[in-house]
Amino acid sequence: MKVVSSILPAESIQEMIRAKFPNVQFEFYKGMKHAQTSLQDAEIFITYGEDLTEEDIAKAQNLKWIMVMSAGLDKMPLTACRKKGIIVTNARGVHKIPMAEYTLGMMLQYVKQARVLWRNEQEEKWERRVPMEELCGKTILILGVGAIGGEIARLAKAFRMNTIGVNRTGTPVEFVDELCKLDDISTVVGKADFVVSVLPSTPETTQLLTYEHFKLMKDTSVFINIGRGDLVAEDILFDVMKNKEIAHLFLDVFAVEPLPEGHPFWQMDQVTVTPHLSSLTKNYLPRSFEIFEQNLHTYNNKGKNMINQIDLTRGY
Repeated sequence: MKVVSSILPAESIQEMIRAKFPNVQFEFYKGMKHAQTSLQDAEIFITYGEDLTEEDIAKAQNLKWIMVMSAGLDKMPLTACRKKGIIVTNARGVHKIPMAEYTLGMMLQYVKQARVLWRNEQEEKWERRVPMEELCGKTILILGVGAIGGEIARLAKAFRMNTIGVNRTGTPVEFVDELCKLDDISTVVGKADFVVSVLPSTPETTQLLTYEHFKLMKDTSVFINIGRGDLVAEDILFDVMKNKEIAHLFLDVFAVEPLPEGHPFWQMDQVTVTPHLSSLTKNYLPRSFEIFEQNLHTYNNKGKNMINQIDLTRGY
């Protein structure tokens, strides 16, 4: 069995996985440019999900399973995979700790006026009348209470926040006080002090939020997007801030990345831009390879219950 990876992990990870599967041929490359030739006769391919094309899938005659070492699948040629009966799994769940910590960190920065304090420090200004607030008692609305959203809710409850969650089914989630379906967001956005999106990019979620949703929010609300940049059009977000419909945006994802120099978001005081790093941590690949290891055992034993197997008709 040949496993090809367009991801080049640390030597320690390579040694670990080879030791656990001595009968498997592993080839690790840095990028698709170097992996492309070997992919053509690989049975299993490991990728971040952004470097495969339909042409690659067509040429890979032996390919049976693709392990995507990220949660996002919006750049994967899923239709081509479905036509060839290729199994696709992803690393959903490995992001929950860093992304939940990022979210709580940004909310704490906001209520504790970190930006103002930093400026005052640079100016050697001793000002004790900075209006400090607390997370305690505030309400967070989480759009997408899966693994990541559930962890955000758990941490929010540790700060004694009220939690509202949104998912496709309305199925109850631990640490979420109130739950509604995706179609009912407009009924709950007005209750939230913080609206956090961890939604993936799917036909259901693309351009899901409209200007009207932001008009329904409190003018003191904060919107945090760590999901995908196509959830709401950037011109809508610009108008929302220009018209002061809400108080602040924390944006880690964008329709076009990197965010271009000169984009108005860079210069707006009410917008905090971070470069799509909320999920990044030195533990990212070790956790992803733990999922791959368990799935490879299942695959070798002809099992059917692989972790995070994607429904290729739905795209998640």
